[in-house]
Parts: sequence; structure tokens; C-alpha cells
Amino acid sequence: MERLVNTVRPYAWGSTTAIPELLGIAPTGEPQAEMWMGAHPGAPSRTERGSLNELIDADPVRELGERSVEKFGPRLPFLLKVLAAGAPLSLQAHPDLDQARAGHAAEEAAGIPVDAPHRTYKDANHKPELICALTPFDGLCGFRTPAESADLIAALGVDSLKPYVDLLHAQPEEAALREVLTALLTADPEEMAHTVAEAAVAADRLGGDHAPYAALAHHYPGDPGVIAAMLLNRVRLQPGEALYLGAGVPHAYLEGLGVEIMANSDNVLRCGLTPKHVDVPELLRVVRFEPADPSVLRPEASPSGEEVYDTPIDEFRLSRFVRPEGAAPTDLTSPTPQILLAVAGRPKAGEVNLAPGESVFVPAGESAELTGTGTVFRATVVA
Repeated sequence: MERLVNTVRPYAWGSTTAIPELLGIAPTGEPQAEMWMGAHPGAPSRTERGSLNELIDADPVRELGERSVEKFGPRLPFLLKVLAAGAPLSLQAHPDLDQARAGHAAEEAAGIPVDAPHRTYKDANHKPELICALTPFDGLCGFRTPAESADLIAALGVDSLKPYVDLLHAQPEEAALREVLTALLTADPEEMAHTVAEAAVAADRLGGDHAPYAALAHHYPGDPGVIAAMLLNRVRLQPGEALYLGAGVPHAYLEGLGVEIMANSDNVLRCGLTPKHVDVPELLRVVRFEPADPSVLRPEASPSGEEVYDTPIDEFRLSRFVRPEGAAPTDLTSPTPQILLAVAGRPKAGEVNLAPGESVFVPAGESAELTGTGTVFRATVVA
């Protein structure tokens, strides 16, 4: 069992206080957006024996187990994070596995450097995600019905938005959503910036359901993603609730602290709320234009006390243990690799005491017993 030393990424949208409060340390005044736990080459966790990716590369079967290596190859297939959004993240979607493989192969064949600003596919993997709230957590996920979006946009009373309102009343709904998003992302930038500015003033005046979009315009003035965000469902998670984000589902995190787990990939198709490259044709190919209510996940308890967040993919499995005073030890020994993350209390993994924000890596097959009190998230794979 290896205690992990993890990197905190200072992205501009990060909260300045949430991760320091979890760790019980003084804030630096700089944004602290994501704490990464895993073997991602961009910021692998460190152990006393070297970085986690070095340990896995040296003996993948020992660290990951035969099942995981056979199914996912000689790499840890997930990345676990603590995510702290102090400002909205970009509006985005992710490809499915076939799209990622094809897109990556095409860009490799075209000779586009992997670090080029206009590069879309950094790797050949898909990027399903799960976010579990540690505090009240706001986000956008999936399309509203076009009629709901039309009412929200029409209430702004902005003349230049009326054509979009009319398009949203067309049938079928999927075609209406596609046409509106296409029109927003291909509109004249100067005209769109003026429209967004007018919309922001109206949204600020109206408040209520429109207030989040005034805030988005404050962070991203003139960005067409402000209007595109009005096509999506607003989601408010309470602590312990989670949201699964599959391929093609447009989404954005707005504010809050959560535990996030994802397949190990950097493939992001941006739709707006960003100064970065937006690949409109590829985005429109990937996005699933299907109106649907977002499905908020609540954990399913097992007799062992493990509360599992059920998802349809195998690269990761996230669960938690909420251990009261006097709880019996829990055997976590597994044939697959695990990362255990404490978020409250003073639990103990094997002989390792864990404070909030601390984590350990448990190699496949290694004896692992959870004791003490507090809340611990468990990340592993289905293999």
C-alpha cells in the first residue's frame, strides 16, 4: 500500500479556498482547481518508491493485476480527482471510443502535433466521467427540451435572439437543437458578442432562472457559449449525489467541490465558455442532440457498508464508505487496483492513517482493511 503525494493543478477557474480547506492548510491566494490521483503522465501521483506510473510500468501485473491488464492494458485506466470549481468550466462534450480512435488516427496521419492548440484528439480513448458532490455543486448537463430553452431565451426580450427562438420551435427536436447550436457557433463573432452583451443585461435584470447566465457572461463576455448554455439542463447536486457524463453529452461545471473520476483521456470537444479552440464540425459530429432530464445518481448501499455509484462503463467504479464511531473493520482486498481517498474524519487504510484529502494506492491482490471513522471514497475498475 502506497501513500500518495498528489499534484494540485492551478487552472484559472479553480477555487482559491476549497481544496486548502479540505486539506486543512492555508490558502495561497492562487486558484487550486484539481488534485490528481493516479498515473496520468501529465501529473502522476508520487510514492516513496517513485511515481505511480513508474511503479506500474516496472511491473504492471503486480500493481494492476492480471484481470485489469488483460482488459485495459498495462496502465491504470482511470484518473481520480478532487475538483474545486470557483468559476465556470468550459462547455464541452467527449467522444465515444470509436470516435476517439478514428479522430486520433486521422490527426496522427495529418501530422498535427499533439500539443498544437487546434489538436482535438490527444489520445485514442474515450472520456466518460462521474462527479460526486462534496458540497452543493452546480452544473449544466444534457439538453433541455427545445420548448423550454425557447421560453428561457425569449424571456430575455433580445431581438437578435428571436430567430433562435423560432428555430427551437421546429420539429423534430433533435434537428432543432442541432441547427441552433450550429448557428450560435458559426455566427459573426462581433454580432454574437453584441447579442451576448444584451442578453447578459436582460438576464441580470430578470434574475431567478436567468441569473446563472448573467454570471456566465461576466466570466466569458461575448462568448456564444453563454447562449448555448441556455439549451442545457441546470443541475444542482447535494453532497453525496453524483452525475454520470457519457459520450456526446454536453456539460459544464459551474461551482462547487466534488470527487471526480474519469477514464484516462484528454479528449475534449469544446462548445464555448473558453478562449481555446472550438472544432465546430467535429463537435457537431460527436454531440448527441437528445433532450433528456439529467439522471442524478445516489449511491446504492451494500451489506458491507459500501455505497456504489452505478455507471455503465468498466474503466472505473466509484464507491464510498461513511464509517461511524465503532464501525467494524471492512476488508477491501481486491484483484484489481484501488485508490482510497479520505474526505472526512480520521480513517485508516491498513497501517496508514488518512486525514481529509489524503489517499493511498492499493496494488491488486494486496491485503487492505479499512478502519476508523470518517468518509472514504474507493476508486477501482470492473474487470
